[in-house]
Amino acid sequence: MNFSDIRLVATDMDGTLLNSKHELHESFYPVFRKLKAHGILFVAASGRQYFNLLKTLDPIKDEVIFAAENGSYVVFQDEEIHIQDMDGQIVKELVLLSRTIPDTYAVICGKKKAYVESDEPEFINHLKLYFERYEIVEDLTKVDDDQFLKFTLCDLAGSETNSYPHFKHYADHLQVKISGQIWLDISDKNANKGKAMEVIQKMYGISPEQTMAFGDYLNDLEMLQKAHFSYAMANAHPDIKKAARSLARSNDENGVVEVLSELTD
Repeated sequence: MNFSDIRLVATDMDGTLLNSKHELHESFYPVFRKLKAHGILFVAASGRQYFNLLKTLDPIKDEVIFAAENGSYVVFQDEEIHIQDMDGQIVKELVLLSRTIPDTYAVICGKKKAYVESDEPEFINHLKLYFERYEIVEDLTKVDDDQFLKFTLCDLAGSETNSYPHFKHYADHLQVKISGQIWLDISDKNANKGKAMEVIQKMYGISPEQTMAFGDYLNDLEMLQKAHFSYAMANAHPDIKKAARSLARSNDENGVVEVLSELTD
């Protein structure tokens, strides 16, 4: 496989670049330096909050393009490149529906911070993995002083079988993505990692044929479709394995870094 013309590398974080303990392998940073030396741009594309991504990649935060909240918020060196927010009335509707589903906890992902109604310890422990800034409020339907980038459900009973069936009918006019075993993400129809990739590719004059991308779950699908060199992780959802052109070793086997090492040799 000829990697010689690669100019852009994009990777999901959880289940992809990070291991199952949500840790970044120490071997990533030397490989990142080689990518930069080759003039290759690096995109961290994640369902995570922007402020959380800054912390996770703190040593290189000024050298990475962040496509946060599933691509609805793209930032490079503190400059907003792209933002695709949601209609506030739709968010309120989603909150009300979520309250009817057992074992779920709603999160409004704002540009300033995330907003939640519950302080249940198990939920908060999951929340803290992905959101650096959050506020516990009495009523999510009353939150209005922010731009809403995404609506998320933490579904402790399993998002694919428990909450997704309640929201799948919204897929006609919204993005409804199962983004992990216990996460369901809903955003504007034009907000996804693929759209973020389009914005970045256009900005830098980079084609899909010059792009490499890695993912593991259904919120990565559009991103993989924007990259000729598309990789599903060995631990990926079956639909992602079908969509990708190639397979990388699992996130716990440092599969992303292994492929990038070949690219920079």
